[in-house]
Amino acid sequence: MTWDPEADFDVQGTVARLFVHPIKSCAAVEVQEAVLTDTGLDLDRAWMVVDPEGMFVSQRELPRMALIRPQLKTYEMVLRAPGMLALHLAIDGVEGPCTAQVWKDTVKAYDMGNLAAQWFSDFLGRPLRLVRFDPEQRRLSSLQWTSGLEAPNQFSDGFPVLVCSEASVDELNQRLGQAGHAPVGVERFRANVVLAGVESFDEDRLEDIVIRADDGAVVLRPVKPCTRCPIPDIDPATASSSPEVGDTLRTFRRDERVGGGITFGMNAIVIEGAERVLRVGQVVQGRYRFD
Repeated sequence: MTWDPEADFDVQGTVARLFVHPIKSCAAVEVQEAVLTDTGLDLDRAWMVVDPEGMFVSQRELPRMALIRPQLKTYEMVLRAPGMLALHLAIDGVEGPCTAQVWKDTVKAYDMGNLAAQWFSDFLGRPLRLVRFDPEQRRLSSLQWTSGLEAPNQFSDGFPVLVCSEASVDELNQRLGQAGHAPVGVERFRANVVLAGVESFDEDRLEDIVIRADDGAVVLRPVKPCTRCPIPDIDPATASSSPEVGDTLRTFRRDERVGGGITFGMNAIVIEGAERVLRVGQVVQGRYRFD
């Protein structure tokens, strides 16, 4: 599917916000533009925190990871966290090769060295190391969900791009308000692409998401609803957790496509437009899927 200005689309909106999450489960970097690659937005989930056995850790067990805030510069990533001196890491710098495990996948990676390991261990209170995804490694999304299409990703949970909409967050916040709870931000859902001008949960229903980039179409195909763990219950500003977000989602977001799991947002793969630049404000179009 390619973008056609004369085509009859069911949905038209815009790219409202873009987020890169350089280190899996740490804070996001909001950007105005980002290069799209086969594995998602450039530098998204390129790094990951692991235990001494190489198994990834996340906010699920270490909610203070939400307070680690990366800043991306031309040649370096700067990490800041409360009570810590800033850690400067060269974007292209790594140390020795290693392996790391993310869910059931064991992949080749590079260790980021003892200084980074000490910084994360000190802040999070247990022995940890930081690793970088090996670009020569090919980790594929589930072929069952991609209908056999090969869709590589790095340290994401399983797919290159996560899409949601402002309207979906608005509907959740309306329900939270009716129950006497404060509204939450889209940051809790760790999406890469946030859509404006569409109906709530349109992202669930679209066959393809076509984004009009400057030099042609970007086509993202939503393939799997994003099942939700307790991370949306964690306030990214404080790392404190309370159950109202998950409790509210359970009242209206059970999805039989994933065995009745609670979902919010859609995992998508890159069909067309790798190496093109996504920008806030670009036109988004799509047609509804009819299963």
